[in-house]
Amino acid sequence: MRAVFDMVDTFFWNIAHILSLTDVLDILIITVLLYQLVILTKQTPAIQVLKGLVILIVVRYLSQWAQLYTVSWLTNAILSNTPLLIIVLFQQEFRKALAQLGRGAGLEHALLDTTENQRIINEITQCCLRLSRRRVGALIVFEQKTGLKEVIETGTQLDAAISAPLLENIFEPNTPLHDGAVIIRGQRIVSAACVLTLSESNALSRELGTRHRAALGISETTDAVTIIVSEETGTISMTRDGRMTRHLNAESLNAALNGLYTEEKSLIRKLISHLSFRRKRQGVQ
Repeated sequence: MRAVFDMVDTFFWNIAHILSLTDVLDILIITVLLYQLVILTKQTPAIQVLKGLVILIVVRYLSQWAQLYTVSWLTNAILSNTPLLIIVLFQQEFRKALAQLGRGAGLEHALLDTTENQRIINEITQCCLRLSRRRVGALIVFEQKTGLKEVIETGTQLDAAISAPLLENIFEPNTPLHDGAVIIRGQRIVSAACVLTLSESNALSRELGTRHRAALGISETTDAVTIIVSEETGTISMTRDGRMTRHLNAESLNAALNGLYTEEKSLIRKLISHLSFRRKRQGVQ
């Protein structure tokens, strides 16, 4: 037991005396950069390249440990050109990140674009209420942390701004894209007429059709949130975490959408908001 306490004591002593403040800052910066790289590429084929590089690094160290000299030489030869390989493979991602940085958007725009979020909430609410009155069926899926790339690829990719007229036109009967789900990622419509896997739950009422079963199915397997407009009754429903809430009215629908698009500001958000406000005041003065 004494040996365990000595190990713990040595560990914390090394952290306190070997790592300087500069080292800690260096590690934090690299960690943030790697995290942003993963976030930037997680919805693109480039994430598979990152996984491949990680596998190569693991194979390199394992081959050195097992004294597999040929495998070790081959992985070393590939990894020695990694910086050039990353620049070539991730040129689109780097261009996007640099463009955002040059515009001064980036983090501030992503965190503080509350005006656009409110516009989107109003547009989707108006669309669902109009479709409900006309009894036009609709299925809208909001992507959350779990990527829906495979689902998006089953439909027609759009990459369009969210608006009530566009959504109503998509779900209009006898149009090419009306049958299927619309996928929304953040502030964009990324795909329409997408095919979803149906829920196999026996708890779902028999009066609910394929559209509701598909909405429940994707909420069971991912953290996606869906809004459904019934074609038969005009009832507006929402699914989340494998549960369905029915008979939403204008107020409850608006509240649900607000929960998706607005979050409490963290300390960093408040700081950015404060700096942005000061910068605007100085511009006015």
